[in-house]
Amino acid sequence: MTTNPLTTSSESARSVAADALIIGLIQGPDGPLLAPGAEDADGALGGSLATTASALGATGKQDEITKLPTGGGLAAPLIVAVGLGTPDAEVQPSAEALRRGAGAAVRALTATKAGSVAVALPAADDAQVEAVALGALLGRYTFTRYRAGENASAPDLTVLTSAAGAEQAAARARVLAAAMSLTRDMVNTSPSHLYPETFAEQAAQVAGAAGLDFEVLDEQALADGGYGGITGVGQGSSRPPRLVRLAYKHPDATKTVVYVGKGITFDSGGLSLKPSASMEAMKSDMSGAAAVLAALQAIAELGPAVNVVGYLPLAENMPGGNAQRPSDVITIFGGKTVEVLNTDAEGRLVMADVIARSEQDTPHLLIDVATLTGAQLVALGTRIAGVMANDDAVRDGVVDSARRAGERVWPMPLPEELRKGLDSAVADIANVAGDRFGGMLVAGLFLKEFVPDGVRWAHVDIAGPAFHEGEPYGYTPKGGTGAAVRMLVQVAEDVAGGRL
Repeated sequence: MTTNPLTTSSESARSVAADALIIGLIQGPDGPLLAPGAEDADGALGGSLATTASALGATGKQDEITKLPTGGGLAAPLIVAVGLGTPDAEVQPSAEALRRGAGAAVRALTATKAGSVAVALPAADDAQVEAVALGALLGRYTFTRYRAGENASAPDLTVLTSAAGAEQAAARARVLAAAMSLTRDMVNTSPSHLYPETFAEQAAQVAGAAGLDFEVLDEQALADGGYGGITGVGQGSSRPPRLVRLAYKHPDATKTVVYVGKGITFDSGGLSLKPSASMEAMKSDMSGAAAVLAALQAIAELGPAVNVVGYLPLAENMPGGNAQRPSDVITIFGGKTVEVLNTDAEGRLVMADVIARSEQDTPHLLIDVATLTGAQLVALGTRIAGVMANDDAVRDGVVDSARRAGERVWPMPLPEELRKGLDSAVADIANVAGDRFGGMLVAGLFLKEFVPDGVRWAHVDIAGPAFHEGEPYGYTPKGGTGAAVRMLVQVAEDVAGGRL
């Protein structure tokens, strides 16, 4: 892999030297239509690209791949036509359609011997350039750490565009893609290799390279500091917990954003043991912490005028001989007590510690990100995250930031009548309610109890979107997805710009 896997060029699609040329097809009422960006290539081939693709069965539906030889009519010997779906307006596909199309097309070429790929999708302005570049970079992602003798074979990319700010847009895409790829790598790594101590070590490396402040508390410091949630969850494992604090500081910043990412490196459920099948994807239960780490890396490179603090509460939830028991009472940082009725509702415990501690950072905005509940998947499916908050305006602002960044999210309420289900007979609060209804919302209400007074807070449940167990689609591979990274970066930029 080169140090710069993607460049931009104003060269013609007809003459660009590449092993393959990617063009777009739009799903029209009477068959596929050629998307903007490939006019030169189409002209060189007699204006027949859409007709030929249609004859081969292409319709232009999203992510559909059709390969056509150029027969010497272009410098590139192969055309990969990718469907961009039905456009939002006239013949301009949406940014997400471009990301998905670029990703699907590049992914279709990673198994070939193509060493260089030119992308002639719609890229007339900076926003389109960024969308195409990001999708293409994410489409070339592979994870081969555990495959003997197999090396990643991802092509070098050139986005064809004449947009004035093309290189700046591509640079931003490279930063975001690197961050999302970091998250994907960490989520895909086996819990035998990624556990609290090694996660903290990798966070230290990222912090050092990005110029971030770094602090880590080990199990003794956590116990001495009163972090009852993190120590309680981690005490059943032979691999003790950690708490990492990262900080990005800007000299012109007047506001601080705090991010908290759930970092359960493996979740067996503890003594409230999960069924075996439910454990298979639980290496992904640290996706929130990985997203926060990666977002801090990207923010440090992009440089918005805002201070950003990231907390990574890291623990392995195991049913060892010293594991916490259902009915144990623990004391969260700051003094509130929790009756642990279900040890599989552990993420909210480690996050409560840090949410309470965040008061020391005087945040303008506090956001936590977590693979928190199976109820999120029941409510919203596997691709849409739920956003809750202690203020509707904050919730809607975070939703807006996420959607503009390309994340699929949906605003959800925190109904006060559900809070009663968390009442405990012996402690300040229980960690689960007595019934199963509204589980995603109840978890949000639990976390809300630990938000410092006067702090604007949002909770994002990414249980579904963080880990994709089906076939790859668009720029989304099987396994870790990099969910929430773009949202967290966009939120920081929006706070810096006074939008949020």
